[in-house]
Amino acid sequence: MRRFFLIVAGCALALGQSIDFEKIRAEATAHSQVEPVFDMLTITIGPRLTASPAHKRAAEYARDRLASYGLSNPRLEPFSFGRGWTMEKLTLEMIEPRYLPLIGYPDAWTPSTAGEIVGEPVTTDTKGAILLADPVMTNFVRKDRPQPSDPDYEPMSAAYATSAGGRRAAPPPRKITEAAVVLKPSRGEDGTVFVQGRDTGPGAIPTVTLSAEHYNMIRRMVDGKIPVKLRVNVQTKFYDSENGNAYNVLAELPGSDAAVREEVVMIGGHLDSWHTGVGATDNADGATTVMEAMRILKALNARPRRTIRVALWAGEEQGLLGSKAWVAAHLKGEEREKFDVYFNIDNGTGPIYGWYLQNMESVRGLFDQWLRPVKEFGARRNVIEPVGSTDHLSFIDAGVPGFNPIQDYVNYDVRTHHTNMDTVERVNIADIRQAAAAMAWFAYNAANAEMKIPRPPAK
Repeated sequence: MRRFFLIVAGCALALGQSIDFEKIRAEATAHSQVEPVFDMLTITIGPRLTASPAHKRAAEYARDRLASYGLSNPRLEPFSFGRGWTMEKLTLEMIEPRYLPLIGYPDAWTPSTAGEIVGEPVTTDTKGAILLADPVMTNFVRKDRPQPSDPDYEPMSAAYATSAGGRRAAPPPRKITEAAVVLKPSRGEDGTVFVQGRDTGPGAIPTVTLSAEHYNMIRRMVDGKIPVKLRVNVQTKFYDSENGNAYNVLAELPGSDAAVREEVVMIGGHLDSWHTGVGATDNADGATTVMEAMRILKALNARPRRTIRVALWAGEEQGLLGSKAWVAAHLKGEEREKFDVYFNIDNGTGPIYGWYLQNMESVRGLFDQWLRPVKEFGARRNVIEPVGSTDHLSFIDAGVPGFNPIQDYVNYDVRTHHTNMDTVERVNIADIRQAAAAMAWFAYNAANAEMKIPRPPAK
């Protein structure tokens, strides 16, 4: 293994004379295209729920933008997803004993109500009623995951924060069959509404998530026998066209070395988002990062030995579906043998501080070496532990190496992750420039290394 690192280090140094990190950093800062891409995804297009018209528009925009950079074979690759969905109208008001517009959003893929519903909310499943599904919310999300690059970081505490072992198990959902609409509380505070959802098919009951403060107010009134009346109207639209296909976006910077140009280094992140905010931190900043990384390399006329491929995934929020579909279609047989490494970006916002090494001691020396010049541009350190909950896991499950960076988590878990507060105010454009430079540098080094990145240990 020591010999492996010496060979790789020598090759990286030799190739670094043509494009070093300072050239990448200069291109990232002097000629950045981050802002127009990020603004298009968040301000112009907005939320990008998988299989919605907005997601397809974002995918087509990304493909065309990558083409404008001069990348090879920019394309959309469809996969079967299911019905698309959009929120068309929402009325959510308390009208007695006083008037108050309420903060809330329909869950994704919820059906429409049968027009406007006016009535007293109830706490038992009653035919045609407005049902308060839960007691008063007290179990709020009040803590972000820790920062692994901090000097006093407790090992493995961030990894657990993004895995099943670090989350409170949700109680099994109540079986509701009679209510006309279900209201439930968010686990956020200060008007932050965590909203997700899934398509449960025909017969589903419309469901709306309210801010905890408004839900709790109504629930306390009902529990206290204070007469209260609500007005609710949810109108949504389903899209069954194109056989339910969603789209991944891909493009390449071809390899230049005949011996290894069919081997692939891949960078990517998910393009889809939930439907309430604009998906700025989850994950328009990540999508912009990898698009900009490819632009930087092309603008510098990089000629990597291996091919560098970019991917923007759909369906990540529903269970890594886009990356899983791509891996199932492409990472088998000879293609899998030629695949080198996948660098993902998700699970946070801000600069790239380093990488979670997925318990792979075999890459620690190499990644530490590559990170060294980036430390003058905001990087800190790599950590050996793994992180979960995003698309690099699809690659690890296929037996090839996949990694995700350490980023900033301040106000990520408590404020923006899957919420109505995931807006452009939570993102610093300069941080995306830094992340794009770091991503470009790691992709370039991996593509020029003498040997492919070692495979992860067999499970």
